[in-house]
Amino acid sequence: MKRPPVSILRRGLGALALAALTLPAVAATLPSRAVLSGGCCPGAVWTPDSRALLFLDGPPARATTGIYQVPAAGGTVTRRFSSVAYFSPALRWAVRPGPGEATTLERLADGRRFTLPTYGADVAWTRAETRLAYVRSATTGNFDRRATRVFVADVFGAPRQVASLTGGSLHGWLNDTTLLLSGKPSAQARDRELFTLDVRSGARRVLRQALNFRSVTASPDGRFVAYTVAFDSAARNGLWVQESAGGAPRELSTFGSYRWRDARRLLLIPLNAAGGPHELRQYDAAARTWATLGDLGDQVRSSDWSVSPDGRQLHYLSARDGNVRVLALP
Repeated sequence: MKRPPVSILRRGLGALALAALTLPAVAATLPSRAVLSGGCCPGAVWTPDSRALLFLDGPPARATTGIYQVPAAGGTVTRRFSSVAYFSPALRWAVRPGPGEATTLERLADGRRFTLPTYGADVAWTRAETRLAYVRSATTGNFDRRATRVFVADVFGAPRQVASLTGGSLHGWLNDTTLLLSGKPSAQARDRELFTLDVRSGARRVLRQALNFRSVTASPDGRFVAYTVAFDSAARNGLWVQESAGGAPRELSTFGSYRWRDARRLLLIPLNAAGGPHELRQYDAAARTWATLGDLGDQVRSSDWSVSPDGRQLHYLSARDGNVRVLALP
């Protein structure tokens, strides 16, 4: 048989090499370890130093009800707080709802306290935890037409109202002076606005309009905002990332459960209706690129997962056995 010319062989090998480079890499299973077993405990959260997980537990597994702690590497469970409260992200404050409108906020370093009329609701803290925000909403009527008042306060200071929303929500602080909010401009309006509010000047910047916004979350530095639009038009539905300073929103090609890893990287577990292990993907909001980090070899139960504050670890509640598992992120 006559051999093909060398030039053709070279072109063929080059094409094969190019095809190999463009094929998606097969995701490896990310190794994880169980740090809590026996179906304990949903809703675990990371400590600020990323070294442990906090969780609520009590009898019969524990002698008393409280907030317990387990090392991220696994090991002995210890009780961190003897009382149940909302704790601030940096664990500087305990927010303790009372039987009426008054909620007590206690600085854990010295036990100093003050009260706010939140009617049992938690508060949103700035990163320095020197200022907070909370909302007061009507308790009856159609939610789309309920009035929601937004208040801010410095610690140990009196609250002041900074906004009134219709069918609205507080999504947190972008920085020490700017809130991220959503709500309808009027009770008769169809669409809500996702917008920023400078609590000093009152300046508003509308980022997007849609029927509703779900799972709104800002990057740790407040530069980017991720959100989902559903049950709207085909052009609006989907998962979006947008800069909080404004600009056009970008629709992501993959939809699922998402958390910020750091100031620019968004981790996402794609919706998997076919079953099988959940995959972990990463979107770089600044570079606008995707990477597949691997699969869990498992599924996450009820979207119960979170990223450590240092961005190096992930915890999730296993759908397979109900254990809380921790893995190191690539």
